[in-house]
Amino acid sequence: MRLLDRYLLRELLIPLGYCLGGLLIFWIACDLLAELDEFQQERLGVLEIAEYYLVRLPELLDLISPVALLLALLYTLTHHARHHELIAMRAAGVGLWRLCLPYLAVGLVFSLLLHFLTERWLPNSAERADQIRKQHARTDADDPRWQADLAFRNDQHDRFWRIPLYNVETGEMLDPFVQWNQPNGPPRELQAERGVWTNKVWTFYNVSEFVSTNGIPWRKSDVLSMPEFTETPEQIRSEIKVSRLTSVRAARKVQLTVAEILDYKRLHPRLDSEMQAKLDTQLHARLASPWTSLVVVLIAVPFGAPSGRRNVFVGVAAGIFICFVYFVLQKLGLAFGTGGHLPPLVAAWLPNAVFGGAGAWMISRVP
Repeated sequence: MRLLDRYLLRELLIPLGYCLGGLLIFWIACDLLAELDEFQQERLGVLEIAEYYLVRLPELLDLISPVALLLALLYTLTHHARHHELIAMRAAGVGLWRLCLPYLAVGLVFSLLLHFLTERWLPNSAERADQIRKQHARTDADDPRWQADLAFRNDQHDRFWRIPLYNVETGEMLDPFVQWNQPNGPPRELQAERGVWTNKVWTFYNVSEFVSTNGIPWRKSDVLSMPEFTETPEQIRSEIKVSRLTSVRAARKVQLTVAEILDYKRLHPRLDSEMQAKLDTQLHARLASPWTSLVVVLIAVPFGAPSGRRNVFVGVAAGIFICFVYFVLQKLGLAFGTGGHLPPLVAAWLPNAVFGGAGAWMISRVP
């Protein structure tokens, strides 16, 4: 069976490479034609434009990989069916599910790869691409590395932060103010000239501490480390991203990782129902989205594998239409879940469950 698996993989991987490369070139060419005037106004050079599209590569792969896999599978399966190769394999005692194993393995690899990209690379690619486009137009005052007027509360430890300027790359903060309640005592306040994250501890410089509201500092320090402040730069970064999660359109632009969502929920254990729905939908969508490639395999096989006298384009068109409906329902589920009209688990996973189950059932019914 190893020889047969290698043959099936080789016949799939070649058109898959062409589909991936072709869709990438087509998408970049169309986007470049649409954005060329903007690039010229932003004074971007050839190398900077190339860097811009390289940074956006994870976003493009996440978008086109399932489509490329679908087209490659439909082409490969219809090619085998037209030459009666699948009939010969099944006549030799190899079941259709066994023939699908190499394709399912490719779908699983794509799913794991996309999960890695969406967790490690994709979340920062949009911000990095925006920095490339604005690098010639911005001034120090609107440097995207600095977040202005940041304020948030750590509900878990009843601690409030107000940071006029925060560097999202280095974790440096200017003029930070922190207020928190003591278990057995009056509220405490901390006002500093600067704060930095070093050795996993927040260290503040030129610090004034207050324990009452009379405005008289209780203690002043040149340098003060606060290991009891458990907030990390990663949690603050998630706080900034979630603050932009104001609508369904914004939810499509804000790329939150699973870790960032969990960090935010740890800081805010008592969320209102609206924000809870948004975050839970984002969390389940992030977990469910990479498995689209595996669902695509289950959809493509029953439309490409049947043999007989039929127009091969009918099967290809039907498979593409079914996948189009699947992607539309996936986006609608995200919208309804974010709006609180569907449970987040159902909104994110129902398209995978329905279309994956239907594809598996149709594979078992292929004559």
